[in-house]
Amino acid sequence: MAPAARQEGEYSNDGAKTGANLGCCRCMPEPKPRDLRQRTFLFACEIVRLCRVISKEPGVARQMAYQLLRAGTSVGANAEEAKSAYSRRDFASKTSLVLREARESSYWLRLLEATQLTPAGPLQPLLAEANELVAIYTVAVRRAKQPLGETSKLEMRTTKD
Repeated sequence: MAPAARQEGEYSNDGAKTGANLGCCRCMPEPKPRDLRQRTFLFACEIVRLCRVISKEPGVARQMAYQLLRAGTSVGANAEEAKSAYSRRDFASKTSLVLREARESSYWLRLLEATQLTPAGPLQPLLAEANELVAIYTVAVRRAKQPLGETSKLEMRTTKD
């Protein structure tokens, strides 16, 4: 039996968008995966695609592509490492690395946009995803560093009302 044909804009099992030619960025699927390791993997895939296009240009663009490639793929790699943490402290440390790499990815994407080394169109979804990952992992790091059983200030404020 032949596999069902995919419609334009659908995603394959590896997260790659089929059909429409969107250049180097195929964007994140909607709704975004709830599994953060899958989400960071898809982010890394998009970073690789973008960097393949950017690195074809010599000079500054190529150097920036290499920096973005290192940071963007490191987000997912460190998320995988955090999954295998052997203690809460180790988890907090590894999650902090994910956060740092997500921030660095955001920086390189903003710099590429500001210097107009690549069109803003493909950068916008990646920049938005990088910023969302920064927000998610900021909360994760804060919670991981919080002692067990300690009530956060936010939780205390909501229970008083």
